[in-house]
Amino acid sequence: MPIPEAVITDLTAKGAERGIDLRPGLLAVEQRLDALVTVETLPFLETVGRYLLDAGGKRFRPMLVLLSGLAGGASVDDPGLVDAGAIVELVHLSTLYHDDVMDDPPLRRGLEPAHRRWSATVSVLTGDFLLARASELSAALGVEVTRIMSRTIADLCRGQIREVQGTRAAAEHNIPTVRPDREHYMNTIGEKTASLIAAACRLGALLSGQQSQAVEAFSRYGWHLGMSFQLADDLLDLVGEATESGKEPGTDLREGVLTLPVLLALDDDGPDSPLARLLEAPDDGAVTQALAILSGHRALRRARDAARLEARRARQQLDVVAPQLPYPAALDGLTFLTEYAADRVD
Repeated sequence: MPIPEAVITDLTAKGAERGIDLRPGLLAVEQRLDALVTVETLPFLETVGRYLLDAGGKRFRPMLVLLSGLAGGASVDDPGLVDAGAIVELVHLSTLYHDDVMDDPPLRRGLEPAHRRWSATVSVLTGDFLLARASELSAALGVEVTRIMSRTIADLCRGQIREVQGTRAAAEHNIPTVRPDREHYMNTIGEKTASLIAAACRLGALLSGQQSQAVEAFSRYGWHLGMSFQLADDLLDLVGEATESGKEPGTDLREGVLTLPVLLALDDDGPDSPLARLLEAPDDGAVTQALAILSGHRALRRARDAARLEARRARQQLDVVAPQLPYPAALDGLTFLTEYAADRVD
């Protein structure tokens, strides 16, 4: 779910102008992450663990923790919020190490992926190590934080398996194959993407002492925001340009992953359509032709509408919670993200 660094920088600068300076909190999260991946007894594990951490990333999920906590009246460098920000970032990083083994992209954050630089075993174990560090820190914050993150990690795993079930690769893993449809797709992206973003917002609200109604509203905000971003990403995979991650247009098609615009187009055109036949064996030539068909398809407009709808739903949750917050100005940053999510598909 790539977000341009310029967008995050702009958000941070605008917040600082309004007296909501996230930089001390983000710096504290960075320092916490640095300490958590330090392994004095096994320097090699630290080297691999720092590989993607030091490669960059916008720390989008820790930012959501801080913004949600600020709205509840907590300070931006509150130790609980900082630890929660580190937790969600470690979980996110662990999924990158694991996903790259399955997807084998040519680049990750501009670098050769860890499983290519070292091996799949090293990459998987490093991801496991980061999950363990996140779990240890969750336990220090209490039972409820541990419960939230355990359920979120389970969601991430379910989403990954659910996605594989809807592809031809399912048979290679002896996984029962399912025919993907809109419900299958929405469940997949909810678990794979929206769940962790919802958890980040929930943790910020919870650890800043907000009432249960507000905690639930922030969690729903994060869920819908995550859905909007993923819907937009999947649309841009068909009509966008190559990104610094190395992901080329049509990557999902090549991997046999049918996203919402493709599913909508197949529903419109039917199982015997040229598009359906091309996707039966999506080599480079077939993908190029499929992208040409999809580029002008009415299904793209409906997919854009779906992304915008999720962004509106996220914004509605902020409207619900604003009157009961001690520091509603912190919602400006969260509102900005819903506007960006809606605009990026135009």
